[in-house]
Amino acid sequence: MAEERVWIPMSDGTRLAATLYLPDSGGPWPVVMEALPYRKDDVTYYHVPEYRRLSDEGNFAVVRIDIRGTGSSNGLATDEYEKQEQDDLCEAIAWLSEQEWSNGNVGMYGVSYGGFNSIQLAMERPPALKAIVPIFATDDRYTDDVHYYGGVLKQLDFIDYPLYMVCMNALPPVPEIAGEGWRDEWKERLETLEPWVLRWLEEQNDGAYWRHGSLRPNYKRIQCPTMIVSGWADGYRNASFRMFEQLDAPKRLFFGPWSHMSTETSIPGPRMDLVPEIIRWFDRWLRDDRNGIDEEPPIVVFARRSTRPALYLDSYMGDWRYEPTWPPERARDQAMQLAEAERTPDSDVLAVRPDTGITAWISCAGSGPWGQPSDQRPDEAFSLVYDWPRLTDELEILGHPVLRVSIASSAPVAHLSVKLCDVFEDGTSSLVARGFLNLTHRNGHASPPQALEVQAPYDIELELDATSWIFEPGHRVRLDVAGTDWPNAWPPPEPLSLTVDRASSTLSLPVLKGPSPATIAPVIHPVRHGTEAESDDGSHLSLRHEQDVLERTSSASVDHGGLSLHENGVKMNEHYSGKVGVSMDDPGAAWAEGDNSYEITYGDVTVSVRARAHLRSDKDAFALKLTLDVGEGDNQVTTRTWERRFPRRLQ
Repeated sequence: MAEERVWIPMSDGTRLAATLYLPDSGGPWPVVMEALPYRKDDVTYYHVPEYRRLSDEGNFAVVRIDIRGTGSSNGLATDEYEKQEQDDLCEAIAWLSEQEWSNGNVGMYGVSYGGFNSIQLAMERPPALKAIVPIFATDDRYTDDVHYYGGVLKQLDFIDYPLYMVCMNALPPVPEIAGEGWRDEWKERLETLEPWVLRWLEEQNDGAYWRHGSLRPNYKRIQCPTMIVSGWADGYRNASFRMFEQLDAPKRLFFGPWSHMSTETSIPGPRMDLVPEIIRWFDRWLRDDRNGIDEEPPIVVFARRSTRPALYLDSYMGDWRYEPTWPPERARDQAMQLAEAERTPDSDVLAVRPDTGITAWISCAGSGPWGQPSDQRPDEAFSLVYDWPRLTDELEILGHPVLRVSIASSAPVAHLSVKLCDVFEDGTSSLVARGFLNLTHRNGHASPPQALEVQAPYDIELELDATSWIFEPGHRVRLDVAGTDWPNAWPPPEPLSLTVDRASSTLSLPVLKGPSPATIAPVIHPVRHGTEAESDDGSHLSLRHEQDVLERTSSASVDHGGLSLHENGVKMNEHYSGKVGVSMDDPGAAWAEGDNSYEITYGDVTVSVRARAHLRSDKDAFALKLTLDVGEGDNQVTTRTWERRFPRRLQ
């Protein structure tokens, strides 16, 4: 296999840096493309083994592109998913289809960001784009991404993605690739850099900004074959069923147990090798190989079964199977009346504790230190808990549970957090699905938020996250109701209480009756060891939850990183740390502090970047201070600081 660096020219003179992986013989080949802002030659060089496999085993020409202004590509990176990015990648697809080694057909795939822009490029319909495989991605940038959650700013995510994108966008092009002028390009980047998070903090409500790059609700924009890959433990899973149901094109859904990490290494598992399925999909649509993938039942799902929770859960109990349709023909809504549930103590009034939610942790967990939900009982002590009688038979659900609840608040801004749990006979409470809503968004995120009338009852419909679960006999179905999902979401601006009218409230479960009509079992490819790059020299993980009894605060902190030495000679030291907190007496006084850095050595050149940010709130506003330090060797190249205040818009 040949590997070479190439430049893809844009019509405005900008060049995109790309790496090309060509099979040894048999061309011309279909082209498989991934385009990311995550720097192909250093920060995410560990992706290379997968590109090589797709080229070797799939007989594809594989291309990895640094999007404009990132990695070694020319230009400036002004935001994620900019229109300029989509225009560039349409040009790149056309260029790739015209090369002598290309058969003219291009497929696009990727995890997370690469899944997002695969969807976005399919929406643009470039003629040569024949199929996509979005993995752990979404159709809605506002409701299902790392910025906002149920109409509320995410808190724990702030110390992660927003900060490391400041760092990555401040790194220079790779000197060996950019050539002698690399420092001039670097200088331009640093002088014009604006942290993307500034715009995200300004755009607190849904609107034109978030609709750009969102497929929802206009699903007819995609007409090319689409294979969606999702995970039950991944934060982007909610797009999966609605995309599959609405797309009017050849489609497939592969729904596994995974978190936001490789299907080969995911915690939790069971794990699998996804590459053969990607190859089958692209074989069918890029070279018209009648391999039968489009004749199989279109949904492959891992049906989870009652599993005891653990922060680093190795695997869920359950089984793989096919589903032929969505929604399943045997699906039935089962109404669970809150009035028929046990409630102890017998009260439906909840004094909202600002730090409730710690046992569910972050909604888009990936590799460590980000963990999975633990036993929910510590949070249930500060929630309204509704239990139904013990089950005498198995109860299987697949889809979105829905809570219809009559609720009143003692404050004009309130949040509603609900969790569906499986209670074991010994009392262990395992999280099945969660849902969250800023009640000022009760009329839908597309409508302007409206403050609540204090103590007035409102009928709220809240769709919980997509889930699969088989409750075993002897277990209980439990619903937890709280006023925060901390540290996942920013707490409400002032102390409050919630009152539930249980007589007017119902939990609706998407129950399956009987076995799947598809009697054959899908083929699940076992994990191939040795496909992941090693980077464990000096790596470390730290995860803490602390309460300061005297200061009356709760905090959660993470610290992780390590040293990597890539086969291309690049050495990288990365470090990510942060802490989020909330006042127990004044939930409006919450904060997030992050510190992320990279030090990268290319031969005799060493560069370093460090971003430190402090985001603090009161009941009226968010205040941000962000500092970027950049160096080369022992010399400081620049220091920049941004300080902004953002009014809270009914957050």
